[in-house]
Amino acid sequence: MEPSPVFAKGVVRRSATSEYVDIHSHVIYGLDDGAKSLDESVRMLELARTTGTRAIVATPHANARYRFDPSVIDQRIGELSARVDITIYRGCDFHLHVKNIDDAIANPRKYTINGQSYLLVEFSDVSILDRTGVILDRLLDAGMVPIITHPERNVRLQENADPIAEWVGRGCYVQVTAGSFTGAFGRRVRSAAYQLLKRGLMHVVASDAHDCERRPPTLREAYERLAGEWGEEAIRPLFVDNPQAVVEGNAIAYESGVRELKGRKWYQFWG
Repeated sequence: MEPSPVFAKGVVRRSATSEYVDIHSHVIYGLDDGAKSLDESVRMLELARTTGTRAIVATPHANARYRFDPSVIDQRIGELSARVDITIYRGCDFHLHVKNIDDAIANPRKYTINGQSYLLVEFSDVSILDRTGVILDRLLDAGMVPIITHPERNVRLQENADPIAEWVGRGCYVQVTAGSFTGAFGRRVRSAAYQLLKRGLMHVVASDAHDCERRPPTLREAYERLAGEWGEEAIRPLFVDNPQAVVEGNAIAYESGVRELKGRKWYQFWG
């Protein structure tokens, strides 16, 4: 039987569910495989707002398939901000390929969240680059702080999370998808997400929303599930404090997680 956490299971206060900051979403229409129309973008943003998200980062893909154009993104953020009562920031779902990396190093604030220091870094769900650590060091040296997106969905990292620990040790952070905790991606992904939480290898939970149905921009269900299991004091930073620090470009002061301590018979939260 798994040891009991320090924070006992308890009642989650609904009033706390109106503060989320979502740093990963594809809510800007016509730019990638996310929202397809202005109306769909509006519906997604309204759904995010009514389920407790007060701020969201629009992170279109920047990869070989989709062109990343900050001016177009800013124009559409302005268009959408006039229609929906939610704060929208610009970011990017940054794919690690040579042209992208070189451009980011030459233009460090082009791809980062809200033009600050944090950069969402996307891996394939089936592979990782052999020289990932070296690439991450290049980004760090250029003044960008990589946030590894949804590693729990990567087949290789599900089998061995030690590379994630290495990247965190280099100064990177980790974002896990909310749907991974609620079973949207299956049992294997959910198990991997919980293991990252228990090892203290995750710092933010985000939606990675693409639509209103299959991959919606909602964080409430995951928040209430995790807060019910581990307590709000431990879980709130993943949904509120840490992502707020990200959009402001501030240091993440509280790194939430559950870690099994050597020689102990229980789990505790650490920061």
